[in-house]
Amino acid sequence: MLGQILLRVETERGRFLHWVPIFLATGIGGYFLWPNEPSETIYMALGGFVLLMLAVRWRLPWGYGPVAGMFALVALGICLAGARAHYVAGPVLGYRYYGAIEGRVVAMDRSQSDAVRLTLDQVRLSDTAPDRVPRKVRVSLLGAFEGGLGAFTPQVGARVALTGHLSGPNGPVEPGGFDFQRMAWFRGIGAVGYTRTPVMLLAPANGSGVRVQVTRTRMAIANWVRGILPGETGAFAAAVTTGDRSAMGQDTLAALRGANLAHLLAISGLHMGLLTGFVYQAMRYLLALVPWVALRFPTKKYAALAAIGAGGVYLLLSGGSISTERAFIMVSTMLVAILFDRRALSLRAVAMAAILVLLLHPEALTEPGFQMSFAATTALVAVFGWLRRREGWRAPKWAQPVLAVLVSSAVAAAATAPFGAAHFNQVSHFGLIANLVSVPLMGAVIMPAAVVAALLSPFGLGWVAISAMGPPIGWIIFVAHWVSSLDGAIGHVPQPPSSVLPLVAIGGLLVVLLRRWERALALLPLCLAAFLWAQATRPLVLISQTGGLVGVLTPEGRALSKPKGDGFAAKVWLENDGAPMAQAAAYQLGEFSGAKGLSETTIAGKTLVHLTGKSGAKQLQAACAYADFVVMNSTILDTVPVGCQVFDVGALRASGAVALWPTPNGLSVETARDRQGNRLWTHW
Repeated sequence: MLGQILLRVETERGRFLHWVPIFLATGIGGYFLWPNEPSETIYMALGGFVLLMLAVRWRLPWGYGPVAGMFALVALGICLAGARAHYVAGPVLGYRYYGAIEGRVVAMDRSQSDAVRLTLDQVRLSDTAPDRVPRKVRVSLLGAFEGGLGAFTPQVGARVALTGHLSGPNGPVEPGGFDFQRMAWFRGIGAVGYTRTPVMLLAPANGSGVRVQVTRTRMAIANWVRGILPGETGAFAAAVTTGDRSAMGQDTLAALRGANLAHLLAISGLHMGLLTGFVYQAMRYLLALVPWVALRFPTKKYAALAAIGAGGVYLLLSGGSISTERAFIMVSTMLVAILFDRRALSLRAVAMAAILVLLLHPEALTEPGFQMSFAATTALVAVFGWLRRREGWRAPKWAQPVLAVLVSSAVAAAATAPFGAAHFNQVSHFGLIANLVSVPLMGAVIMPAAVVAALLSPFGLGWVAISAMGPPIGWIIFVAHWVSSLDGAIGHVPQPPSSVLPLVAIGGLLVVLLRRWERALALLPLCLAAFLWAQATRPLVLISQTGGLVGVLTPEGRALSKPKGDGFAAKVWLENDGAPMAQAAAYQLGEFSGAKGLSETTIAGKTLVHLTGKSGAKQLQAACAYADFVVMNSTILDTVPVGCQVFDVGALRASGAVALWPTPNGLSVETARDRQGNRLWTHW
């Protein structure tokens, strides 16, 4: 048996590059699943193991060699992710701060509550030592902002001052949920907060620094585009040309998500592929018009170079986010293949792009953008490769573009559906229809018009091309609102166990990489993933990190202890349950009873009391006289009676959000910190 396995491994030697990102990603995923931050001893042992496996691969080339290489890649992935986590390390605010905040604006966007949000670097905080000040902070502007000499709109590069609240990034709103602390760590954000006071301009944007210059150019282009195309149409155009989505209305964003068209806003593989593909084909046609050039020079390679250059400019103007950088790497890898006379659309090119992205940003593996873009790209390359090799009937030439759009939309939708459902807890039942009538316009009109606008702008005629983007964008927005408003357009699913998506990825990759009957092996992880997702259970009780909200799962949905407050936690809980509703409606389910500031409920034979407000601490002794659990959004003042478990602000700040699970003996407690472990982004 071992000999047969090694022989089969040996036959894959020529395709070993296809497996490299898989095992590298396995190691990176292993780092993020590690229960606690690996020690220096562990890293040294892993480094030695990598060298040992490389030596084995060198000395034992048959069978054992590729296996040793696979083990080396897994260990290397763990070390790579750990090195990246230590490299981006920076101060994180370990306490609640209120006071003066000064810094330079490096980014502007909007929060989920539609508030303007500033990201500042070169930060100064009053009465805080410089070595304890975070490199970046993010502040939401919840009130009107005015400068000392009249109205002031913050600009990237400007140095500003304000008075606000800051604290370290919060952990997941429930154990095992999305880890904002980890994301903020890798993005260099050491504190988040808000202000209700005016923002004061200390120094205007002076254009120092390449990044600031590029960001200011982006904002200027976005404002120019919105000046030509008003309303949501202009906001959409600015989003796909510069990545600035700050002007998009929440209703339009919700409609795009409901119709599975939100990916048209995120500058990713689709946009980069459409833009570089248009430039590549346009350059080939232009060079073909000059016979002397077309007959003497490799015009295909010149066109590829021009497309890479156009993609690089687009990368800069779109903000250079990780998702756009990933898309640029993917497209550039395929175009470089043309320079070396290799087939551009191949699994080898996709594997090379994945390797480069994982080497540069190992943390991207955990992000939905990486997972969905590579799932779609891998599936499309595999399917169209199979169609290219297939002999027999072929569609007429006039129908091939239409068929290509149908096939690509269906394949991409199927490949990304599990990842989208797992991350966003919803499925767009009519998303394929919306994509079929929208994506062709992106490729045929909108992205080409953006390129033409860039070429015409130096002559003052860019507005002509931007205006041409208006009608197709208007159509896409109309389709989004129409499709998302249909009966049954959106389905909701509960959050799956953490093992589901890795199993889906393994199953999909086995379908693509294995041959003939071996593909049947892919059914094992795929069926297991479906079974685990179908059997997924949700916590009976959830407690927010602030102690301000409690949610109890009932047959009608999750009942909440308050009609407002801790709105973000409430929204995520309800979405993860697969039964979203308004917070007020969840409160009206009536699971909690009692007067204002003291509500109670009984679950699994245990009594839980929720104390809120200034008088909460004073009512603790009375509540503990009959309650098994007490949740409060204040600090304990007296000794807690035996037999009463209290979750106060201090305990919740240390443990994070809490989940209570039913057991034969009552309720067991699980905290967010239990699931996170003692990691770099939690230990501050």
